[in-house]
Amino acid sequence: MSSSRNFYHEQKGTGPGTAVQPTASEIKQSFAPGPAIEPTPKLYQPLTIRQLTLKNRIAMSPMCMYSSSDGFATDFHLVHIGQYALRGVGLIIMEASGVVPEGRITPNCLGIWKDEHIEKLQQIVSFAHTNKSAIGIQLAHAGRKSSTTAPWLMKVHGANADAEHGGWPENVVGPSALPFNEGSWKPQEMSVEQILDVQSKFADAAIRAHKAGFDVIELHGAHGYLIHEFLSPISNQRTDQYGGSFDNRIRFLVETVRKVRQVWPQEKPLFVRLSMTDWVEPSDSILTGGWTEEESIELAKVLAGEGVDLIDCSTSGSSPLQKIPLDFGYQVPFAAAVKQQVPQMLSGAVGLIVDAKQANEIVENNSADLVFLARTLLREPNFALDAANQLGAFSQYPHQYERGRRKTKHTFV
Repeated sequence: MSSSRNFYHEQKGTGPGTAVQPTASEIKQSFAPGPAIEPTPKLYQPLTIRQLTLKNRIAMSPMCMYSSSDGFATDFHLVHIGQYALRGVGLIIMEASGVVPEGRITPNCLGIWKDEHIEKLQQIVSFAHTNKSAIGIQLAHAGRKSSTTAPWLMKVHGANADAEHGGWPENVVGPSALPFNEGSWKPQEMSVEQILDVQSKFADAAIRAHKAGFDVIELHGAHGYLIHEFLSPISNQRTDQYGGSFDNRIRFLVETVRKVRQVWPQEKPLFVRLSMTDWVEPSDSILTGGWTEEESIELAKVLAGEGVDLIDCSTSGSSPLQKIPLDFGYQVPFAAAVKQQVPQMLSGAVGLIVDAKQANEIVENNSADLVFLARTLLREPNFALDAANQLGAFSQYPHQYERGRRKTKHTFV
């Protein structure tokens, strides 16, 4: 490789987004009003999980970008993910990635079901590591909510992707033959053989994730997709060993975790995203309303014994009847409940976390170990660099962007 291709220098120290003390020169240039406060705000304190140390507690939530063809990551993903590594996010989780083609939400979703997917993912991982950010990938199967259409194509093609538009309506599956709503594809009820095959595909995807260099795997057990569908009695009305009782409904996830943990290196963390509640009111047909917070806590206890390190605490997605009490930080109490009731398990808070003070208070109050940001990072990609200033701290900038730091006053020094 020619020297002209080797000009990019690895970021110094632990990289952008690391809490540091400003130098005398940086104070003189008004990049900081004075020394950073001590102790460092907890949002900027490192967190070690197994053998992975995160430089701060800011994580990027997996967000579908609907920008793939045949599951392949593209230059869009390199730029999209790369900007957050460059701008100091401690842990980046790449979007829901189908472990099988028919497990994608849309035909435009990312995949990791074949070895050919690895090469571009390796490039993205390498860029994140060069900028000292940890990076993970969310392994997913959309179940009965698969074969839909990217949001910006819905007005053109409708909500469901038929075969003409790259979909797979005849291969939509779920724990039971129950569609999400009247307009959704009706899934085929999975046989036990199909269940075991999909579990093995999660393990195969984990092997590919390791080959690509990812630091973390998150299993997508939320938002009404396949794992969540097995957990919730709304979508799981099976009468065999995978349905009915709590132990039976969690069996699909527990067995999947075991198979993934067997092939995922012991030094690397494993997360599970859960919908902690379905937000559906009790009814005569389902006395609990659906999957509940109490069940999520019991599941977290089981998963702690299976080698899961963190529960990423989201909610909802199982039913159009859900009633979500939206408010700032409305899901934080679920993360706090995991920390309080399952002390051996780490937790992540997500959902309407919108500013530095709120994010820091969550970890300072011991309500969560990590703060997952999604839309906030889309609006404010510099969040991890600039939030430190709002908390009285000072964060390292990427060396290419040092001159762009906000100043406390304008000066020509």
